[in-house]
Amino acid sequence: MLHVAPRFFTRVPLRTISPFACRFSVRSIADSAPFNKIRIQRDDTAFDAYVVGKNNAPGIVVLQEWWGVDFEIKNHAAMISQLGRGFKALIPDLYRGKVGLDVAEAQHLLDGLDWQGAVKDIRASVNWLKANGSKKAGVTGFCMGGALAIASSVLVPDIDAVVAFYGVPSSELADPAQAKAAVQAHFGELDNFVGFADVTAAKALEEKLKASGVPHEVHIYPGNGHAFMNRSPEGIKRRKSMGMPDEDEAAVQLAWSRFQSWMTRYLSG
Repeated sequence: MLHVAPRFFTRVPLRTISPFACRFSVRSIADSAPFNKIRIQRDDTAFDAYVVGKNNAPGIVVLQEWWGVDFEIKNHAAMISQLGRGFKALIPDLYRGKVGLDVAEAQHLLDGLDWQGAVKDIRASVNWLKANGSKKAGVTGFCMGGALAIASSVLVPDIDAVVAFYGVPSSELADPAQAKAAVQAHFGELDNFVGFADVTAAKALEEKLKASGVPHEVHIYPGNGHAFMNRSPEGIKRRKSMGMPDEDEAAVQLAWSRFQSWMTRYLSG
């Protein structure tokens, strides 16, 4: 069944834990992770952010899906904070406290997003990390956040690396051919969000990144659809309700391994 893309898609070891934990332990990681809620000021506004990880570790801004800052993005941030020698993960609340509980609510929140403002939030988050113990900082994101992560490689100075999952920014927001930071991107072969996260979009992104001259990798995972990294019981249930039933733990493990290698390479030192 062809999934019609949400409207924006077409418009615009100190402590080592295995990144290959089963989906049930993934939820417990997020539940037990000591997130610290902070307030970040930029321009004439401020926003909440959630930080987890060692103070002096390399920083990674973790960008939400269209749902908002919910259990799944916290799962990802908690996992990231404990990969390898550890990272300091920061989730900026791009929706200012709102969370979509179903597709209609998520679409409404997405429609109201100020994309340029979100980029400014990301820049402020990177600056906060570098001012608070992280010598280097990267950006990662999933779905909507993946598109913003790639846009950040173009629009946000001082980013040292990007890893994006199943999302490409609209040409109006950013041209990946102008990327200035190393970019790794991950897509599911069966992703049906045409022009945003399908294989055609992934291959077009790869060509743009080649033109940019930055180090890059684009990985496509056979047999996987959109949001394949969401492995909590609730996340799997939500994906199935949207017609995305694939469960490929090996693909998730491989993607986290590639993520860890990429971020370690560009954020160490």
